[in-house]
Amino acid sequence: MSTYITARRRAICLAGTLFISSMTLAAVTAKASTFHPGQAASGERQGLQIIDQTNTTFWDALVLEPPGFWEVLRQRFAWQDQIDHPRVQEWIDHYQEHPESIADIIERSRPWMHWITSRVEARGLPGEIALLPFIESAYDPKARSHRGASGLWQFMPRTGDALGLTRTRGYDGRLDVVAATEAALDYLEGQAAQWYEGDMELSLAAYNAGAGTVNRARRDAASRGEPTDYWHLRLPGETMNYVPKLLAISAIINDPDRYALSLPTINNTPTVAAVEVDVPLSLERLAKMADVSVRRLKSLNPGHLDGFVDPAYTPELVVPADAKDTLLANLDGVSTGTVRYVVRRGDNLSVIADQHNVSLASLRQRNGLNGDMIRAGQTLYIPNQTILASN
Repeated sequence: MSTYITARRRAICLAGTLFISSMTLAAVTAKASTFHPGQAASGERQGLQIIDQTNTTFWDALVLEPPGFWEVLRQRFAWQDQIDHPRVQEWIDHYQEHPESIADIIERSRPWMHWITSRVEARGLPGEIALLPFIESAYDPKARSHRGASGLWQFMPRTGDALGLTRTRGYDGRLDVVAATEAALDYLEGQAAQWYEGDMELSLAAYNAGAGTVNRARRDAASRGEPTDYWHLRLPGETMNYVPKLLAISAIINDPDRYALSLPTINNTPTVAAVEVDVPLSLERLAKMADVSVRRLKSLNPGHLDGFVDPAYTPELVVPADAKDTLLANLDGVSTGTVRYVVRRGDNLSVIADQHNVSLASLRQRNGLNGDMIRAGQTLYIPNQTILASN
């Protein structure tokens, strides 16, 4: 894969509003005798309940019902005109034969679906892209492939490194859903802009097979006098099925009645939030501070392999949305017994450990170091052993 290095490393509030749905309201009169046949039923389908009362104002006559999550996502779909393609229909048939797989994946996606959709919408990308983790990882943040790809978005190690996803013994940014989602969307947008004049379908193919493979296929197609869009390229089998799988899933979600499938309900409200933690803390202590179970907190933060949140890797901790305020209140003024040390020219890790009366092994572990190599200007976190043990 060619690389697209993200310039963004920022804390993102996941508890923001997903997006605002707009409607066009037709003028209605207050008296039932003036309604056209079928008008009330049509209004209900648009999320409106029309009330037959005399002496009411226009706005009193309408009760606006907020759209559900699936309705909002469908409004962002952009590729539904391609679902009749034979390659898409083949996968629609497959998913119809295995409806339990769609339901199981949706259940697994609950913590993340709303937020990922909001990030896709914020960038103005087709809504179908929010469903990409369906085919990458079945929405499992801990998924690992036999080829070495990891996380919800299945980044290979070198690609993750190029996109700024830190990997140490204590932290893997590919498993961090917040960081990896931003990297994935950066990558898709970057590839589309660099190689494909904004064509996101070609960028999706490059996400799967690498830009080199897709670009060679396009050159070969051009040499044969054939179109160079995704649907006419000769690509590896997995890549030939990549976009059709995505469109098949989106087609079923767009019109589940047509395919005799029932979608689990997803609430159109944020389920998680990100809180900035500016000092190293254990997940066990943070769970107590947020009043959530350790198991729950670990499941939302799979990138923290050693059970610690360290701002040296990422400042963000993901918590249930309703636990955000509790954690923020308890973080205010917290003291962890950890000090920061900025490495100076000529410093030696062993000497730094001796100067601060900590073991060399604990200093390496706390900072995710595989050896003793350090550089001037680097920030080290030096734990107080007594307090760290209690954390």
